[in-house]
Formats: sequence, structure tokens, C-alpha cells
Amino acid sequence: MRIALISDIHANLEALQAVLNDIERKKADVIHCLGDVVGYGSDPSACLNLVSKTCQIKLIGNHDHAALGESSTEDYSPVAKFAADWTKKVLSDSDIAVMETFTVEEVVEDSHLVHASPFEPLEFHYILSPHDARHSFPCLKRKLCFFGHTHVPMIFTEVKNGLPRQKIGHSFVPDTDGRYLINIGSVGQPRDNDPRASYVIHDTATGDVEYHRVAYDIKTTQEKMEQAQLPELLIERLSVGQ
Repeated sequence: MRIALISDIHANLEALQAVLNDIERKKADVIHCLGDVVGYGSDPSACLNLVSKTCQIKLIGNHDHAALGESSTEDYSPVAKFAADWTKKVLSDSDIAVMETFTVEEVVEDSHLVHASPFEPLEFHYILSPHDARHSFPCLKRKLCFFGHTHVPMIFTEVKNGLPRQKIGHSFVPDTDGRYLINIGSVGQPRDNDPRASYVIHDTATGDVEYHRVAYDIKTTQEKMEQAQLPELLIERLSVGQ
């Protein structure tokens, strides 16, 4: 089975549409979303509607959680908090009902799916370093753990009696006896200096993990964010992947 994994859409409709079109061309059998459908961008309702229609598994991200009023935004940066407050104002009751169906974590064949970290998944810890990854590996429920949250494609490989190895996200075939934490990157707001949307296809038959980058209409997304009077920083960073 070819499983497409997307995450961190952040209400960027143009990026989501481009990725879904690419997934269709690559003939994935199913799509799973690892969270943060809303936040930052100007199209939370449209993105929730598309994800609801196209994705089988839908996990809750920290921005989704905040939009439901389940967690605080006090620790967010000023621009992130502004966008979170804006998002809560524009979401409809039906949008809220969709997000209330999102789950915290799932296990699918050889894969453990979470938004941020398998360690205390609703605390939304960041996995940014081998030290962070070391605390997460004991919580793995399968040999592969796919996640998002940091918006940076990254692979951590478990090392016995040592810190995990860290590498930039790249297509690879996992070792049969290895365990991995695999950050799939962000659809709607990449932060690895590449503005193209990022997602992964995992082939459960061959074991292949394929990273894909997709260009989209950034200018239209930025114009819509300007019309919504969202923070300039959030608009400008889309052009540079930061």
C-alpha cells in the first residue's frame, strides 16, 4: 500500500490543493493528515473541508487544539497568537465539529503517526535534536514514527547505546531492524529554506519512504492573507520557506 502523509497545512488552500493533485498523480492508495490543518493562513474552513473529504486518518495538531479552546496560546509568538485568535473567530460550528473528530495518535501497519512527538503527544513537544529524539524512541509503537510540527523535513535513526543520528529529510529505504522518527515537513508553511510544499509517501510493501516537494501559487496565498489582514511576517515567510 502506498500511504501519503501530509501535515501542517496551516490554512494554506493553494498548497493543499497542489499537494493533493500531486498525490493523485503519484497514485497513493490513501492519505493521512498528521495535524495543524488550521492556523497562520486565511483558508481554515476550506482546508478543513478538503482534509475531511480526502484523508482517512486526521490527527489533531497544536493549532487545531488551540482553535478548539483545548489549549492556551499564551506561549505562542505574537504573530502566531494573532493568527490563532483570528482563526477562532472565523471557524464555523461545522468546522469545529470536524476538528472534534481528530485523534491524537494512530498506528497503521508498520507506522506510528503523531503530530509532534510520541512522548506525551498532547504536550506537543518539539523534536529538533538527537537529544529530543532520544526521549521519543522509547514511546514508539512501531518501527517507523511519522510526525510534523517543526515544519522541517528530518530523519532520526535510533542508535543503540548512543544518541540517535540526525539527517535532513530524504527518500530512503529503512533497514529492516532499524527504528526511525521521520518528520515529513509542512504542506502550508515550510521552514527549511525551500518554499515548496513538503509531504511523504510510504510504500508499506517495499518499505520506501519518498519525500516530495510541490510548487504552488504562493502569490495568491499571500494576497488572500493580506486581504484577511494577517501579520506581514506570516505572509512574507512563505516566499522564502522560513
